[in-house]
Amino acid sequence: MQIGPYRLDNRLVLAPMAGVTDRPFRQLCRRLGAGMAVSEMVSSNARLWNSAKTRRRIDHDGEPLPRSVQIAGADPDQMAQAARFNVDHGAQIIDINMGCPAKKVCNVMAGSALLRDEALVERILDAVVAAVDVPVTLKIRTGWDDTHRNGVAVARIAQGAGVQALAVHGRSRTGGFKSEIEYDTIRAIKAAVSIPVIANGDIDSPERAADVLRYTGADGLMIGRGAQGRPWIFREIAHFLATGQHLPEPALDEIRDILLGHLQELYGFYGEYTGVRVARKHVSWYVKGKAEGEAFRRRFNTVETAAEQSRLTADYFLRLGDARGLAA
Repeated sequence: MQIGPYRLDNRLVLAPMAGVTDRPFRQLCRRLGAGMAVSEMVSSNARLWNSAKTRRRIDHDGEPLPRSVQIAGADPDQMAQAARFNVDHGAQIIDINMGCPAKKVCNVMAGSALLRDEALVERILDAVVAAVDVPVTLKIRTGWDDTHRNGVAVARIAQGAGVQALAVHGRSRTGGFKSEIEYDTIRAIKAAVSIPVIANGDIDSPERAADVLRYTGADGLMIGRGAQGRPWIFREIAHFLATGQHLPEPALDEIRDILLGHLQELYGFYGEYTGVRVARKHVSWYVKGKAEGEAFRRRFNTVETAAEQSRLTADYFLRLGDARGLAA
């Protein structure tokens, strides 16, 4: 898949997720098979750019190319300024957030709330595309609600403005993340525009990935929650799409090593105090459904040092391995 001058290694993209797709997680997913990873959204409010949160979100040290950064806001001039700011700090692709359904984002008419105002959508896209010399991409939902699915109209506006790729989540804004997914709108968008279209929503297995590509005709797939605690999902999907065969599930010792490595990257990136706290949600995803996983998660969440978290994690996987050996 091609976005501007960038030829991606494959058609699989890690979705931007606030509080999740920080630099350590982006790098991990790229290493395990994602063709591109989009950053957490950076606010277009310049007053926030000196905050610790924003400084971390614009830290791309060591990231493989291309570096895609998502920006969010509702004012065309501010969004243009934010695009220039992020390009100056290493962004090679600017992604515009018109897909987030969170109330705190939509309440300020940003994210998917923008889909209610197609004229404003066009002004924002025109301003951002004119502001930077890098590719601009856009993430949307199918519409504001299930009776106003204007994704095709917004896609045409995006193409006309010079947007170079479009990711579409197969739910409306009011559908959040729990309503039934629908890929018909994505299929209609793909038929309506010539720019690359990336399908997003509930892609959590190689079979589902293949089915979504086949049904929608999309050029690529964007995976978000399906990668939480399973960053190797990208290599599994890539292998299945290429061969029709499944890779073996990762062995316990590989999962342990991936998780321990991820923890060390979090501690290094955030510092121990914040890293220990950020680690808690990631660990809960890694061990979900595993034997004694809930008891381990509760214990893990009580400790306050990186060394103790790492020790508990190594011990937990040792016990899992011993239990499997006994069962065999």
